[in-house]
Amino acid sequence: MGGVSTADRAERVPKQDRSRATRQRLLEAAVACLAEHGWAGSTVSVVAERAGVSRGAAQHHFPTREDLFTAAVEYVAEERSTALRALFPEGAAAGGRRAVVAALVDLYTGPVFRAALHLWVAASNEEQLRPRVTELELRVGRESHRIAVELLGADESRPGVRETVQGLLDMARGLGLATLLTDDRARRERVVAQWALLLDGALG
Repeated sequence: MGGVSTADRAERVPKQDRSRATRQRLLEAAVACLAEHGWAGSTVSVVAERAGVSRGAAQHHFPTREDLFTAAVEYVAEERSTALRALFPEGAAAGGRRAVVAALVDLYTGPVFRAALHLWVAASNEEQLRPRVTELELRVGRESHRIAVELLGADESRPGVRETVQGLLDMARGLGLATLLTDDRARRERVVAQWALLLDGALG
Protein backbone atom coordinates (compact mmCIF):
# COMPACT_ATOMS: atom_id res chain seq x y z
CA MET A 1 0.00 0.00 0.00
CA GLY A 2 1.43 3.39 -1.00
CA GLY A 3 4.44 1.71 -2.62
CA VAL A 4 5.94 2.65 -5.98
CA SER A 5 5.80 -0.16 -8.53
CA THR A 6 8.75 -1.23 -10.64
CA ALA A 7 6.84 -0.08 -13.73
CA ASP A 8 6.33 3.38 -12.20
CA ARG A 9 10.05 3.65 -11.41
CA ALA A 10 10.99 2.46 -14.90
CA GLU A 11 8.69 5.06 -16.45
CA ARG A 12 10.02 7.88 -14.23
CA VAL A 13 13.66 7.44 -15.26
CA PRO A 14 13.05 7.88 -19.00
CA LYS A 15 10.83 10.89 -18.21
CA GLN A 16 13.65 12.44 -16.21
CA ASP A 17 16.09 11.70 -19.03
CA ARG A 18 13.76 13.27 -21.58
CA SER A 19 13.32 16.31 -19.36
CA ARG A 20 17.11 16.76 -19.03
CA ALA A 21 17.55 16.32 -22.78
CA THR A 22 14.82 18.90 -23.49
CA ARG A 23 16.42 21.37 -21.09
CA GLN A 24 19.82 20.91 -22.70
CA ARG A 25 18.42 21.41 -26.21
CA LEU A 26 16.75 24.63 -25.07
CA LEU A 27 19.94 25.96 -23.51
CA GLU A 28 22.04 25.21 -26.58
CA ALA A 29 19.41 26.67 -28.91
CA ALA A 30 19.17 29.81 -26.76
CA VAL A 31 22.91 30.49 -27.02
CA ALA A 32 22.88 29.89 -30.78
CA CYS A 33 19.88 32.24 -31.25
CA LEU A 34 21.39 34.93 -29.06
CA ALA A 35 24.71 34.75 -30.91
CA GLU A 36 23.03 34.89 -34.33
CA HIS A 37 20.06 37.20 -33.78
CA GLY A 38 20.84 39.24 -30.66
CA TRP A 39 18.49 39.92 -27.76
CA ALA A 40 15.74 41.57 -29.83
CA GLY A 41 15.49 38.63 -32.23
CA SER A 42 15.71 35.88 -29.63
CA THR A 43 12.32 35.15 -28.13
CA VAL A 44 11.26 32.06 -26.22
CA SER A 45 9.17 31.00 -29.24
CA VAL A 46 12.16 31.26 -31.59
CA VAL A 47 14.33 29.24 -29.23
CA ALA A 48 11.62 26.60 -28.69
CA GLU A 49 11.20 26.17 -32.44
CA ARG A 50 14.95 25.81 -32.94
CA ALA A 51 15.13 23.26 -30.12
CA GLY A 52 12.20 21.31 -31.57
CA VAL A 53 9.96 21.68 -28.51
CA SER A 54 6.72 23.50 -27.81
CA ARG A 55 6.64 26.96 -26.27
CA GLY A 56 4.78 25.46 -23.31
CA ALA A 57 7.58 22.94 -22.74
CA ALA A 58 10.13 25.76 -22.89
CA GLN A 59 8.22 27.78 -20.31
CA HIS A 60 7.89 24.72 -18.08
CA HIS A 61 11.69 24.63 -17.81
CA PHE A 62 12.26 28.40 -17.93
CA PRO A 63 9.26 30.50 -16.86
CA THR A 64 10.73 33.77 -18.15
CA ARG A 65 12.90 34.89 -21.03
CA GLU A 66 15.51 36.13 -18.55
CA ASP A 67 15.60 32.68 -16.88
CA LEU A 68 16.25 31.00 -20.22
CA PHE A 69 19.03 33.20 -21.53
CA THR A 70 21.01 33.69 -18.33
CA ALA A 71 20.85 29.91 -17.70
CA ALA A 72 21.92 29.25 -21.30
CA VAL A 73 25.02 31.43 -21.18
CA GLU A 74 26.02 30.00 -17.80
CA TYR A 75 25.48 26.41 -18.95
CA VAL A 76 27.60 26.72 -22.08
CA ALA A 77 30.30 28.69 -20.23
CA GLU A 78 30.53 25.82 -17.74
CA GLU A 79 30.75 23.29 -20.57
CA ARG A 80 33.57 25.26 -22.18
CA SER A 81 35.41 25.53 -18.86
CA THR A 82 35.23 21.75 -18.42
CA ALA A 83 36.51 21.19 -21.95
CA LEU A 84 39.34 23.69 -21.41
CA ARG A 85 40.51 21.92 -18.28
CA ALA A 86 40.38 18.59 -20.14
CA LEU A 87 42.75 19.96 -22.79
CA PHE A 88 45.46 20.54 -20.19
CA PRO A 89 45.00 17.94 -17.44
CA GLU A 90 48.53 18.58 -16.18
CA GLY A 91 48.41 22.37 -16.54
CA ALA A 92 50.92 24.27 -18.68
CA ALA A 93 53.88 22.03 -19.36
CA ALA A 94 57.33 23.58 -19.69
CA GLY A 95 57.27 25.80 -22.76
CA GLY A 96 53.54 25.20 -23.23
CA ARG A 97 52.13 28.52 -22.08
CA ARG A 98 51.48 29.65 -25.64
CA ALA A 99 48.97 26.80 -26.11
CA VAL A 100 47.23 27.71 -22.86
CA VAL A 101 47.07 31.40 -23.80
CA ALA A 102 45.64 30.49 -27.22
CA ALA A 103 43.00 28.25 -25.60
CA LEU A 104 42.02 30.99 -23.13
CA VAL A 105 41.72 33.51 -25.97
CA ASP A 106 39.49 31.05 -27.85
CA LEU A 107 36.99 31.29 -24.98
CA TYR A 108 36.34 34.88 -26.05
CA THR A 109 36.22 34.41 -29.82
CA GLY A 110 33.31 32.00 -30.28
CA PRO A 111 29.50 31.99 -30.17
CA VAL A 112 29.35 31.80 -26.36
CA PHE A 113 31.17 35.13 -26.03
CA ARG A 114 29.00 36.63 -28.78
CA ALA A 115 25.86 35.47 -26.95
CA ALA A 116 27.16 36.83 -23.64
CA LEU A 117 27.92 40.17 -25.28
CA HIS A 118 24.32 40.48 -26.50
CA LEU A 119 23.17 39.76 -22.95
CA TRP A 120 25.46 42.49 -21.57
CA VAL A 121 24.12 45.05 -24.04
CA ALA A 122 20.52 44.09 -23.27
CA ALA A 123 21.22 44.24 -19.52
CA SER A 124 22.55 47.79 -19.84
CA ASN A 125 19.07 48.85 -21.03
CA GLU A 126 16.76 46.41 -19.22
CA GLU A 127 16.45 46.94 -15.48
CA GLN A 128 15.06 43.48 -14.69
CA LEU A 129 17.86 41.73 -16.59
CA ARG A 130 20.79 43.78 -15.26
CA PRO A 131 21.27 42.28 -11.76
CA ARG A 132 21.06 38.73 -13.10
CA VAL A 133 23.60 39.34 -15.85
CA THR A 134 25.91 41.23 -13.48
CA GLU A 135 25.87 38.34 -11.02
CA LEU A 136 26.38 35.81 -13.85
CA GLU A 137 29.34 37.75 -15.23
CA LEU A 138 30.95 37.85 -11.79
CA ARG A 139 30.65 34.07 -11.45
CA VAL A 140 31.91 33.34 -14.96
CA GLY A 141 34.73 35.86 -14.54
CA ARG A 142 35.89 34.31 -11.26
CA GLU A 143 35.84 30.84 -12.80
CA SER A 144 37.78 31.98 -15.89
CA HIS A 145 40.41 33.57 -13.64
CA ARG A 146 40.65 30.42 -11.50
CA ILE A 147 41.13 28.23 -14.58
CA ALA A 148 43.77 30.57 -16.00
CA VAL A 149 45.72 30.49 -12.72
CA GLU A 150 45.59 26.68 -12.63
CA LEU A 151 46.58 26.13 -16.25
CA LEU A 152 49.37 28.71 -16.22
CA GLY A 153 50.78 27.48 -12.93
CA ALA A 154 50.63 31.04 -11.61
CA ASP A 155 51.62 31.77 -8.01
CA GLU A 156 49.32 34.62 -6.99
CA SER A 157 51.14 35.13 -3.71
CA ARG A 158 53.84 36.87 -5.76
CA PRO A 159 53.31 40.62 -6.31
CA GLY A 160 51.77 41.47 -9.66
CA VAL A 161 50.93 37.91 -10.71
CA ARG A 162 47.19 38.22 -10.10
CA GLU A 163 47.08 41.43 -12.13
CA THR A 164 49.10 39.80 -14.91
CA VAL A 165 46.63 36.91 -15.18
CA GLN A 166 43.68 39.28 -15.11
CA GLY A 167 45.38 41.40 -17.77
CA LEU A 168 45.60 38.31 -19.98
CA LEU A 169 41.85 37.72 -19.63
CA ASP A 170 41.06 41.38 -20.29
CA MET A 171 43.26 41.24 -23.39
CA ALA A 172 41.46 38.07 -24.54
CA ARG A 173 38.10 39.83 -24.15
CA GLY A 174 39.38 42.71 -26.28
CA LEU A 175 40.48 40.30 -29.00
CA GLY A 176 37.03 38.74 -28.84
CA LEU A 177 35.43 42.13 -29.46
CA ALA A 178 37.74 42.78 -32.43
CA THR A 179 36.76 39.42 -33.95
CA LEU A 180 33.07 40.37 -34.00
CA LEU A 181 33.61 42.64 -37.01
CA THR A 182 36.63 41.22 -38.86
CA ASP A 183 38.69 38.05 -39.12
CA ASP A 184 41.50 39.10 -36.82
CA ARG A 185 43.23 35.73 -36.70
CA ALA A 186 46.68 36.73 -37.98
CA ARG A 187 47.06 39.63 -35.54
CA ARG A 188 45.58 37.50 -32.76
CA GLU A 189 48.24 34.82 -33.26
CA ARG A 190 51.02 37.39 -32.97
CA VAL A 191 49.48 38.87 -29.81
CA VAL A 192 49.09 35.38 -28.28
CA ALA A 193 52.75 34.61 -28.98
CA GLN A 194 53.88 37.87 -27.38
CA TRP A 195 51.68 37.38 -24.31
CA ALA A 196 53.10 33.87 -23.84
CA LEU A 197 56.60 35.37 -23.76
CA LEU A 198 55.51 38.06 -21.30
CA LEU A 199 53.92 35.44 -19.06
CA ASP A 200 57.03 33.29 -19.10
CA GLY A 201 58.96 36.29 -17.82
CA ALA A 202 56.34 37.39 -15.28
CA LEU A 203 55.40 33.97 -13.91
CA GLY A 204 58.78 32.30 -14.01
